[in-house]
Amino acid sequence: MHPGKKSKKAVPLANGSGCSIDALPEGVLRHILGFLEVPEAVRTCVLALRWRYLWKYATGLRIGCRSDDYLVPVKECQEFMDHVLLLRGGSPIDTCEFWFGDFQHEDVPRVNLWLRHAMLCKVRVFILCISEGPSPYFELDDLPLASQHLTRLELSCVQLRNSFLNFSSCPLLEHLVLEFCEFWLATKISSEPLKHLIIICCCTKASAPEHSPHVRVYAPNLVSLHIDDPEGRTPILHSMPSLNKAFIRIVSDCDDICNKLLDPNCSQCGCEFCGISINVDDGDNCPVLLKGLSEAKDLKLKSAPEMFIFKKDLKWCPVFSKLKTLLLNEYWCMPDDFSALACILEHSPVLEKLTVELFFEGPTYKVEMEGSITAERPATISQHLNIVKVKCQDLDERVLKVSVSDQMCSKTWAVILSRDLMS
Repeated sequence: MHPGKKSKKAVPLANGSGCSIDALPEGVLRHILGFLEVPEAVRTCVLALRWRYLWKYATGLRIGCRSDDYLVPVKECQEFMDHVLLLRGGSPIDTCEFWFGDFQHEDVPRVNLWLRHAMLCKVRVFILCISEGPSPYFELDDLPLASQHLTRLELSCVQLRNSFLNFSSCPLLEHLVLEFCEFWLATKISSEPLKHLIIICCCTKASAPEHSPHVRVYAPNLVSLHIDDPEGRTPILHSMPSLNKAFIRIVSDCDDICNKLLDPNCSQCGCEFCGISINVDDGDNCPVLLKGLSEAKDLKLKSAPEMFIFKKDLKWCPVFSKLKTLLLNEYWCMPDDFSALACILEHSPVLEKLTVELFFEGPTYKVEMEGSITAERPATISQHLNIVKVKCQDLDERVLKVSVSDQMCSKTWAVILSRDLMS
C-alpha cells in the first residue's frame, strides 16, 4: 500500500462497542424480534450464525397483517404456523396475536389448538381476531382457559360458551376485551381478579329467541367497565365494590325494547316493563345494571329512547354513595319528563359534576353550556353538585324552562331545577 493512503477494508467493530445490533445481549434481541410478525422474524435466521435460532425464542408471536385492509386467511399460514409452533416448542411467549381474515370449518380445531399451545407457553397477552368465514363467528372450544400467566385477553368475532367464559383458572387475568363476539347459550362471565372489562357489540344467543338469557357478569374486583351496543338481552351486573368508572350505551340492537316508550298510545307491547313479559327469567324482576354500578365514582349512561332497562332499574334505584361525575343523554329527559333524571340525582348524595347531552347519536353538538351553582337547590339534591354542563343541538324548550338569571347559568341549571324536578 502506498505510504499515506488508508486501507479501504472495513475495520471490524469491537465486541460490545454499541455500534452494531449484534453487540446487544441475546435477551434484548429476542425482545426486538418479538415485535415482528412471525414470517419476518423467521427470515432473520439467514443474517448470521448467531441469528439462526434466535427467532425461536422471540418474546412475541404475531401472525396476520394489521397495516392495511387485508387480513391473511388461516389456510395461507396453516402449514407455516404448524412448523413454527413445533420448532418453538414450549419457549415462553409474552405477547401472542393472531389476526386472520378468513377461515373454513376445518380450520376451527387447528386455531383452537394454537390458542391452547400459546397458553402452555406462558403467554401473558393473547389477542385473536377472525373476521370472515362460513359462519359469522369463529367457534372457540367450550373448555375453560387454564393459565397462571395470562394477564390480558382480547377476542373479536368469536363464539363463546359458558365454560370458556369461566376464568377462575386464570388468577392473573386483569384485562378482558370482547368485541363483536357471540355468547352462545352462555349465562355468565366470571373472573375474580378481573379489573378492566370491555364488551363491544356482542350478542347473546340461545336455541330460541324467546329463551335468550341475560348474561350475568361476576367480577367483584372490577375497576373499569365499558359496555357498548349489546345485542340480545342486556347483561346483568353483580356487585362491583371497587368500580371506579363505567360507560354503558344501549341502542336499538338490544332486545329490551318497550314500544310504549316510543309511542304512549301503543296497545301491543310484550316487554316486562309493561308487565306482559314473554321473556321471563330470574333477571326480569331485579335490577339489571344500576345495582352493579352503584359503587362507581364516574358514570356515563346512554340509552336509545325505546330501551326500558334503565327506567325499569329505577324501580329499585340504589344509592350511588361514591358517585362524583355523571354523564347522561337525552333518554333521561324525555319525552319532556325529568322523573328519571330526578330519581338518579336524588340517589347521588356526593355528586359534584353533571353533564347532560340532549341528543343520542353522534359526537358533535352545536351548543354547550356550563355553569356553577350558587342558587338554592332541593334538599334531596347533592350539596356538592356545583358544575352542570349541557350539550345540545339547539336551545330547545327543555333547556329554556327557567328564565335566565344573572347570578348563575340558569339555562344550564334549568335541566335540574325544572318544574318536574321541584315537584
